[in-house]
Amino acid sequence: MRTNRCVRMSWAVLPVLLGLLMLTSAAFVPWARADPPPVPPEPDPAVPAVGRAWPVGARPAVLRGWEPPATLYGRGHRGVDLAAPPGTPVRAVAPGRVSFAGRVAGRGVVSVHLAGTSLRTTYEPVRATVAKGEEVAAGDVLGTVEPTGSHCTTSCLHWGLLRDKTYLDPLSLLPASLLTHGPSRLLPVLGVPLPRAVE
Repeated sequence: MRTNRCVRMSWAVLPVLLGLLMLTSAAFVPWARADPPPVPPEPDPAVPAVGRAWPVGARPAVLRGWEPPATLYGRGHRGVDLAAPPGTPVRAVAPGRVSFAGRVAGRGVVSVHLAGTSLRTTYEPVRATVAKGEEVAAGDVLGTVEPTGSHCTTSCLHWGLLRDKTYLDPLSLLPASLLTHGPSRLLPVLGVPLPRAVE
């Protein structure tokens, strides 16, 4: 009799225990919780923060970050993927000279050698509106995001940074003010009384 009561008691407690287990496991299962906002990368002392604009938008979502390969030809992600619908203007992040504008493996690619550095940025897939040798300023439009050719599950811009043949984190080009905040905006002042005229 006592065994039957214990079995019935355990069946009654089982839903409560399962609920608690599900709540606590959410902290350990990556897909069960929202990802925290991206943390700005540690500044790379070899990369000057010469960027003056994001390549797309004011503060686009980073769909996939930079994952340096362990070896020259190893697996990794040699750039960052920024959310951008087709037709979005792609802008130069810093002043420089267009070193390539054309197609590579069916994708539109633009590369800009950054002025005063040994660095170059790459953008793809881009329908270029600039030509090789053209000087560009930070924020100048290089082209638009193409509707096809992206390796993302949704439309995106792949943005890369190289020194010679070494890939670097392109986010390290941007100053902290661009990484942590969007552009400044003036908000309306509501509910504040107007100053009284002095008599």
